Amino acid sequence: MKSRGGANGLADLARRVRACRICVERPVGPPLPHEPRPVLRPSSVARILIASQAPGTKVHLSGMPFTDASGNRLRSWLGVTSDEFYDTDNFAIVPMGFCFPGQDAKGADLPPRRECAPAWRTQLMADMPQIELVLTIGLYAQAWHMGNARRASLTETVMNWREVFGSSSQPLVLPLPHPSWRNTGWLKKNPWFEMELLPVLKSEIRRRLRSG
Repeated sequence: MKSRGGANGLADLARRVRACRICVERPVGPPLPHEPRPVLRPSSVARILIASQAPGTKVHLSGMPFTDASGNRLRSWLGVTSDEFYDTDNFAIVPMGFCFPGQDAKGADLPPRRECAPAWRTQLMADMPQIELVLTIGLYAQAWHMGNARRASLTETVMNWREVFGSSSQPLVLPLPHPSWRNTGWLKKNPWFEMELLPVLKSEIRRRLRSG
């Protein structure tokens, strides 16, 4: 799908996404269990896209992505300050699901809503042709952005980051685990992530920042 015209077209599209009620009025499966509050920060100039999963409870309340402990860990991984992170000249943040999907019986967040990506993601990507680097956080973003380059599990996909990063055409792609506290055990079991991938990630981020 072709871009509809730079910053103005993207701003109009973002307004339409923020007013979206598909998951309540035309849901795929059970409707969203609360009022929609789509959270996204697209950008017509940022060269880095954070393709995340879906808002959690704190983000649902704040209306700003990654205003929680996972955001602190992600900013540490990227080597950026909060000001740099929330500057849309630097980062576009577009999750696979725009609204907090609710929680299961065990208190874990449900998967991203299935309505969001088919309805909006192709056009959002078309309206951000300047993106050079996509950080795919978690299985759902990796499935959409990586296609056949995704492996059978998240661990295998992230372990294969060198091949993915080296072979992907524009935009380049780096697969990451979710920075949630729930993945602390994964990080301990996979020390190569912090020793090998994160230095490359921080270097790629730093040379693409427009502010600071």
